[in-house]
Amino acid sequence: MASGAAQAIVGALALTLAVAVGGGRASAAELRVMATGASKALVQMLGDLFQAQTGHRIILDTDTAGGVQRRIQAGEAADVVVATPVVIDALAMSGRLVRGSRLDLARTGIGIGIAEGAAVPDISSVEAVKRLIVNARGIAYVDPAGGGTSGIYFVRMVERLGLADVLRAKAKPKMGGYAAELVASGEADVVFHQISEIMPVSGVRLVGPLPAELQLVTTYSAGLAVQPREAEAARAFIALMNSPAAEQAIRAVHMEPAAGR
Repeated sequence: MASGAAQAIVGALALTLAVAVGGGRASAAELRVMATGASKALVQMLGDLFQAQTGHRIILDTDTAGGVQRRIQAGEAADVVVATPVVIDALAMSGRLVRGSRLDLARTGIGIGIAEGAAVPDISSVEAVKRLIVNARGIAYVDPAGGGTSGIYFVRMVERLGLADVLRAKAKPKMGGYAAELVASGEADVVFHQISEIMPVSGVRLVGPLPAELQLVTTYSAGLAVQPREAEAARAFIALMNSPAAEQAIRAVHMEPAAGR
């Protein structure tokens, strides 16, 4: 999303957030948030909104879902964690996050991206996606070895389609971050990644989501640390995530509100 659009949303929601997080500015805190890459743009936007209203600053660190789990489990500090429900629940069970604090926030599917200006491929069916994989010169995706949800799923999907050997010859796995950057740089001509991680990359166009028969929709949830360094600010930030004002930010970063919000 362009920075101007993000700033406009920050301004438009600032007054609404006065109600959502209680209004008034206490002493400014630095809130540490660890989040998955797919939720990065959303957490950044919500962090900007939060700072505009409260003065509290979000210090954001991102990793794959597996990376977030490993780091928090190893004792790395974060006041709030945003990851898949499985990760949030596992961290709560192990005593790293408060049990019952999980908030299902947003969800996104896997999309297909190409370079701006490239011919738009047909992705309307399973057979069309198979042709795209066969004909591509280089295929970018998140390296499954890093624990990225979409990368793990994509490799298994290709195996189910009987194209594992085809992918092996064209694979351009990226260890974390935006896999679509490999399309922008010309190292790959197509990317399979979460839609919310394709859209922010300049020079890359989203063709569309995977067909329903192949699609994986992933939910991202927030959880509160058992011993947050900034407890009051952390609770207020999660309250913001659960407010009606957050839904506009969720849609602005090309995600959908989680079921039940």
